[in-house]
Amino acid sequence: MVATGDILAHDAVIRQAAADASGVPDRDAGPDPFAPENDGRYDFGPLLAGARAVTRGTDLAICHLETIVGEDDGPFTGYPLFKTPPHIARAIRGAGYDTCSTASNHAMDDGEEGVRRTLDALDRADVAHTGTARSPKDRDRPLLLRAGDARVAHLSYVHWTNKEVPPGKSFLVNELDPDRVVADARAARAAGADVVVASVHWGTEWQEAPDRQQRAVAERLTASRSDGRRDIDLILGTHAHVPQAYEKVNGTWVVYGMGDQVAGEMTDPRGQLGSAARFTFTAPRKAGAEWVVTSAEFIPHRMANDPLRLVNLARAAEAAAFDPEDAAALAAVRKAVLGQGADRDGLRMGR
Repeated sequence: MVATGDILAHDAVIRQAAADASGVPDRDAGPDPFAPENDGRYDFGPLLAGARAVTRGTDLAICHLETIVGEDDGPFTGYPLFKTPPHIARAIRGAGYDTCSTASNHAMDDGEEGVRRTLDALDRADVAHTGTARSPKDRDRPLLLRAGDARVAHLSYVHWTNKEVPPGKSFLVNELDPDRVVADARAARAAGADVVVASVHWGTEWQEAPDRQQRAVAERLTASRSDGRRDIDLILGTHAHVPQAYEKVNGTWVVYGMGDQVAGEMTDPRGQLGSAARFTFTAPRKAGAEWVVTSAEFIPHRMANDPLRLVNLARAAEAAAFDPEDAAALAAVRKAVLGQGADRDGLRMGR
């Protein structure tokens, strides 16, 4: 399976999608995406096209949609309260993703209606989702996905939201409570999951090292066992907007933060750097035993500007002329990802 970090549609990202839809890749020369006369034309496909080389051929591809979507005809907004054109959902599917985590600090940016619109857009695009829900029943139903010969449960949680969840409607977004995560993981296992993956929106923004909360939660979740079998098989982190380390904790892989996959240009260039996490799970010889990670890889990437495009840095490094900006980005991602010594546990750079 492969997973990637935050899809964060800043104003520049929305402008780029409008420009690409118009056939004018220069987003400053294209139509105003926030004007009524834009007529709802947005194409996020070119932005995400670079992901296909990573998602192609995988049994399961997981994205993280950090923002909610707006009405079909807008208005659309970037930071700080996001409302992304719903066209993003089709682009996510077109890039090869099967499921998205949706629990993030921006999940309540437009209240309950924003949650419902986002899930509706993903449903129309045939992208599974977890982390936000329309009802308590939906929230309590484990998301089980077929991946090769395995049934994979995908869970999603967030530490806090920018806007409060309405009283009595905690089902709208999953709060990061370790006890609840473990309970959900056990319920998913009881429902038939061979592998349980938890996407967690956590950590301190712009900090490459995992913070105290991340470490404490990772320790708690990876230590949890039922009948001698781990409850959670993989933890995928988002939110920090910079690449963070991969590490084995209690024998379980934890990706503290994959960084941003899609983002506009920021004051700190690290905000456009990230890694895709690729793990191969192998079936046990004995029925009911743990599936085991037999390959662990990170694939570094960055969001290039003018126009905004996702660049696979491992593949770019194979070119005869390796762009100095790409080379610097690759070095930065590698340093962050291996910051806790994951290479000693077998983590390798993929392409």
